[in-house]
Amino acid sequence: MQAYEVMYIIRPDLEEEAVQANVDRFAEVVNANGGTDLKVDLWGKRRLAYEVKKFNEGYYVLMNFNGEGRTVEELERLMKISDTVIRFLTTKSD
Repeated sequence: MQAYEVMYIIRPDLEEEAVQANVDRFAEVVNANGGTDLKVDLWGKRRLAYEVKKFNEGYYVLMNFNGEGRTVEELERLMKISDTVIRFLTTKSD
């Protein structure tokens, strides 16, 4: 298994309950696809360095887990089609 780090930004116009629901949904995707040692860190609302999809702010979320390539593929697929995620980046960790 490989260690992965996923940083994603959720739209700032959502309510706290909707943000938490999205964070929980993506964590469940990792668990359902064989991910282990999941750590989710919600950084809160922060200003973006530049405008993204007409937003200047967003909720930053950092997620660390161990998993297979298929786990990351499914997570990224769902983030791409999600209207709430405005940016994401997945990296392999050591």
